[in-house]
Amino acid sequence: MPAFARRALAATAAAGLLVTLAACSSGGDASSTGAAGSGGDTDASIIVITPTPVGSNNFLQLAVDGANEAGEKYNASVDVYESEDPTSIQQNIDAAVREKPSVIVGVSFSVLDQITAAAADYPDQQFLLIDTSAEEPTENLTAAVFKEYEATYLTGVEAGLLTQSGDIGVVASLDTPFLHRWVDPFFEGAKSVKPDVKTAVQYVGGDNPFGDQARAKAQAQILADGGADYVQAAASGGNLGVFEAASENGFKAFGVDTNQCLDSPGNVVDNAIKRVDVAVVNSVGDILDGKSGGFTAYGLAEGGVGLTGLEDGVADSECLIADHPDVIEKVAAVRDQIVSGEIVVQDPLTAG
Repeated sequence: MPAFARRALAATAAAGLLVTLAACSSGGDASSTGAAGSGGDTDASIIVITPTPVGSNNFLQLAVDGANEAGEKYNASVDVYESEDPTSIQQNIDAAVREKPSVIVGVSFSVLDQITAAAADYPDQQFLLIDTSAEEPTENLTAAVFKEYEATYLTGVEAGLLTQSGDIGVVASLDTPFLHRWVDPFFEGAKSVKPDVKTAVQYVGGDNPFGDQARAKAQAQILADGGADYVQAAASGGNLGVFEAASENGFKAFGVDTNQCLDSPGNVVDNAIKRVDVAVVNSVGDILDGKSGGFTAYGLAEGGVGLTGLEDGVADSECLIADHPDVIEKVAAVRDQIVSGEIVVQDPLTAG
């Protein structure tokens, strides 16, 4: 047994929630969680490797939910290896390779280099990258990526239409080209409807940029003190800190990935949704069907990204955008223009 902690988890198929069943430690840095697909014995198996513990990280939770849904759909066993740092990521990949599952799923750009190297070293093992892709992938490496910037442009349009102070901001985890997908398009969307809007961005940084709620809250406070009345939260697990600052300071926030309006009712306007779960299910299915390699990009047209405010049932979403049907109508029109190609949102990751 590899030297990392193991925790057994089971997925409830209807709600997609994880329930902790048991825990034991063997003195390592990383952890492994597992959920079995329904239907008894199975020859298919999925191992998911996360770069950090899932915890309150809704992006990682979506990936786990997608793996569990794939397990149910394809009658496959599912294990989740939660890493603590780059060293434990490699340890988890090594442990996963020894298990020889049908698919090893690596989640986020934080595992890109290790998964790409492993795919080259083990050509008979199928690998899936979620939310990132290799520059020179091998035939056994499949990738699913997202056009997050299209959804973030739409939350920016909402902010531009709603702002009263004329100042908006973003709290992001790090100042990297990839994370600028939640910064630059937000500002561009706002400027498309309010050209004179003022913008500012604060980065969490530190030792835990994707999960430090206190630092994220402090950065949001700086934006609020500067006059921002609408703030895009792009701090992953730290978003809850942004929402706490919104509650205390009277500004409004936007969430990401899932409906985070439920996490802080009355403080979150809308969410730039990223259907990581859909991408995992679809990609795992393709691999199990023998269609591996290459990558699929999920944007507005593919239903891989979107806004809670544009979904059915927005009235029950706890999102403040539900109180602004006129704004929803205008944003829906912009979405349609992006889908048709009339509006092209630039990807900050590939911008020259």
